[in-house]
Amino acid sequence: MQVDELAPDSAVAGYLGQEIDGLDALETPSVSRRPRAQRWWGSTWPKLAAVTVAIAGWQMVVWSGWRPEYALAGPKPVFAELWRLITTGELGAAVRITLGRAITGYLLAAVIGTAIGLAVARVGVLRTAVGSLLGGLQSMPSIAWFPLAILMFGGGEGAIFFVVVLGAAPAIANGIIAGVDQIPPLQLRVGKMLGARGMSLLRHVIVPAALPGVLAGLKQGWAFAWRSLMAGELLVIVAGHRSIGVLLQTSRDISDVVMLEAVMIAILVIGVLVDSLVFGSAERAVLRRRGLVAPLP
Repeated sequence: MQVDELAPDSAVAGYLGQEIDGLDALETPSVSRRPRAQRWWGSTWPKLAAVTVAIAGWQMVVWSGWRPEYALAGPKPVFAELWRLITTGELGAAVRITLGRAITGYLLAAVIGTAIGLAVARVGVLRTAVGSLLGGLQSMPSIAWFPLAILMFGGGEGAIFFVVVLGAAPAIANGIIAGVDQIPPLQLRVGKMLGARGMSLLRHVIVPAALPGVLAGLKQGWAFAWRSLMAGELLVIVAGHRSIGVLLQTSRDISDVVMLEAVMIAILVIGVLVDSLVFGSAERAVLRRRGLVAPLP
């Protein structure tokens, strides 16, 4: 009699278990089972199509005669010049100098911005004192800092790094502040109830919870650092360092629009690669682990 009474309950339990498994499957990001080559092509062809459309539009503008060829060159001579810069090693040497400066300045800005962001986010007095100042510094054009930087450091690397750090650190600090502010209060209370205090709370609760906002701030900081560096290399020419900015300035001085556009394409490609391979990959990994986005097709 007891077995007969339990049988319906067991059937219901099994049915409910299947329903719950189905709901879990709906909430779990789906993993594509397509071959790797097919998945790679599915994520690549839209980018190729966008580049093709952009180049076609560029060529049509040139054909329209809107600007003479000495002021706006077409894709064919520009890509030929870009290939020449690559094969001769001239572009590679310039990229190494510029990226070395960018990485050094950005890392220094990340350390300063992170320290300031965490301090302002956790200390109310500091937030009141310098919170709005960070926003003002972030909105201030980088070019405005160069007269002061040149007076302070002369026409050398120090002036460039000074402006790069001032351009990137406020953006990184604001990103960290925003990430910390978006942490649910309940999560902080749970961490404290479990014994997390001081650095332990920061390491195991605050930083992991604020990571998406922190990554957004780091990404924005890189954009500010890269733009500040390009402006700096145009204004501050360091002897013996033929950087990307020097290539731009040289091509402008001799009115070589083909070389100028080729170097501009190289700058754009570097920015896209850093954004997609470094920050894009990090953002997707963090969000995917939190079940917020599905893996790429």
